[in-house]
Amino acid sequence: MTRRTLSLFDPTLVRVAVRDALAKLNPAVQARNPVMFVVYVGSLLTTGLFVQALLREGEAPAGFILAIAAWLWFTVLFANLAEALAEGRSKAQAATLRATKQAVGAKKLREPRYGAAVDQVPGISLRRGDVILIEAGDLVPADGEVIEGWRPSTSRPSRASRRR
Repeated sequence: MTRRTLSLFDPTLVRVAVRDALAKLNPAVQARNPVMFVVYVGSLLTTGLFVQALLREGEAPAGFILAIAAWLWFTVLFANLAEALAEGRSKAQAATLRATKQAVGAKKLREPRYGAAVDQVPGISLRRGDVILIEAGDLVPADGEVIEGWRPSTSRPSRASRRR
């Protein structure tokens, strides 16, 4: 099984993140984050002031107000994009972990002792109390507790793990 590493700007993730970032411009979504909601409201107000300045009724030059509005919108969009990228990356990693859990095999010990016979079983079939053998280079198929480990002073280089 090969492991695919996702780069920060993976095209698949970026496309989904841009779509999600634009969807997050909904005021109801923005209101969940008070700091960004204040910046969002400031962006809207500053954009309104820019339109007013274009109609020659503003108190400041239109270029100055446009620059402020652009920075505020950049901040909102960048924050939304960063959040959407992080969410997309974590969802992709969770999906990979779920797929790995189903694909990883386990060496289930018939008896919880050193040297016991081993059965190859799918990692997803492990249950609480099962004892498995994990050797160097093996993928760990389940969460558990190490009950016996390799000690440099002994010649027993195997580890057993009990499913929690």
